[in-house]
Amino acid sequence: MSTGPLMPKATAVWLVENTSLTFEQIADFCHLHPLEVKGIADGEVAAGIKGLDPTVSGQLTREEIERAQREPSYRLKVAPPKVKLPEVKRKKGPRYTPVSRRQDRPNAILWLLRNHPELKDAQIMRLVGTTKTTIEQIRNRTHWNTANLSPMDPVTLGLCSQIDLDFEVARAAKDRPQVQPEAGATLLPTEVTTAKEEAREPFGGDFAQPKRKKEEELDVESVFAKLKQLKRDDHDDGE
Repeated sequence: MSTGPLMPKATAVWLVENTSLTFEQIADFCHLHPLEVKGIADGEVAAGIKGLDPTVSGQLTREEIERAQREPSYRLKVAPPKVKLPEVKRKKGPRYTPVSRRQDRPNAILWLLRNHPELKDAQIMRLVGTTKTTIEQIRNRTHWNTANLSPMDPVTLGLCSQIDLDFEVARAAKDRPQVQPEAGATLLPTEVTTAKEEAREPFGGDFAQPKRKKEEELDVESVFAKLKQLKRDDHDDGE
């Protein structure tokens, strides 16, 4: 996908005044609406803007313009740059902190030490652009301005972005060893704790059943004994 010109409206003004390209071709190249290009041609849009020749800046070639003029359906393409700039590699090291923000770094370090103790010193150095010595002094309360320090969020201070902070915190959490829960007694399942008392089987299981049967047999024998005694008393009274 080709990128548009550096100054779209100024380029569109020049193309309208110096070429016979259609409004659609100019709009496509300059990333404008065809009605906006028509307004430029009518003098209703971009009044006072001086046209910019895209061939001078190397964004278009004369051959490309001539081909587009011959073929109304052709779409202009940005000319490839003649000079390739080397890719700038980001140097590893502490983040650069503006001079106006450097006095806030101790407060940001104190905030990080209190709110995110899992962060390593190297991560704090990357976030706020400090040194390991300063971090140790603030942690051990030997910093020369310890009495006046107050924890402040480095994102609020503009020392780092929220994305960078979240990334470092997530990395620190990932590197921390996972604590395994101690093995031991576990809670009873819900079915057991919510069951009715009569439905719950007492400890001993089958050993309680013979005792219950024996008690039932004794109850039956005592009932028969009482009946026999009542019959005997009735017989004695009859005599």
